[in-house]
Amino acid sequence: MRGSRVLSGLLAVSVLVSGCTAEREPFMPEGDAGGVSATPEVSRAPVAVPTTREETVEVAPGVRLVVEWPAAPDRDTAGMVAAFRDHLAGSFRAVVTGGRDIGYLDVVTGDAVEELSAWVGEFLDQSRSVRGTVRVYALTVGPVNGKGAQMEACMDESGMRLLDAATGKPVARQPAWTREPFLQAAGMRLGDDGVWRVALLRHTELPNERVKGCRR
Repeated sequence: MRGSRVLSGLLAVSVLVSGCTAEREPFMPEGDAGGVSATPEVSRAPVAVPTTREETVEVAPGVRLVVEWPAAPDRDTAGMVAAFRDHLAGSFRAVVTGGRDIGYLDVVTGDAVEELSAWVGEFLDQSRSVRGTVRVYALTVGPVNGKGAQMEACMDESGMRLLDAATGKPVARQPAWTREPFLQAAGMRLGDDGVWRVALLRHTELPNERVKGCRR
């Protein structure tokens, strides 16, 4: 999902470290004791861990989300991956239900609430929907710093097609996100209820060197 640019990209994110598209200020968790650095140091960039299992989420008829989970995730990592998965599935579900299902709002907070609401709204305003499969892989999770953390994931939406919501048929001119993978980054925040939520989304695209690792 690439921010609110519906026709130029699906689910948004530019990484929060150097060399990435920055549409807003870097993620800063709120209410952290002692303060938290807004931008992680490059030397502390997360490293992808081996994948142990593949999870398929049936978002809606004709729409699937496939997540390649990292190996042996600890409690925080599992919580962040689950929140990331659920915000993706929920956002697409909102689109294909014409905005009737807004469950994605349960797993987002901060700037991500406005960003995803605008993203869904663009689909609805332009009478667009989707069909196909999204694959999320090479997930990396940085260290928890106070109540915040950063995670990144490669996103492959080449199995998706943009549809005319009225006819259910693919639009004649498919957007770039149906052809190339991109790198999604998410600022994650731990709530007082102990639940991780997506707080900020950014993306970066090819030909950025970091994204070349997403090619398969």
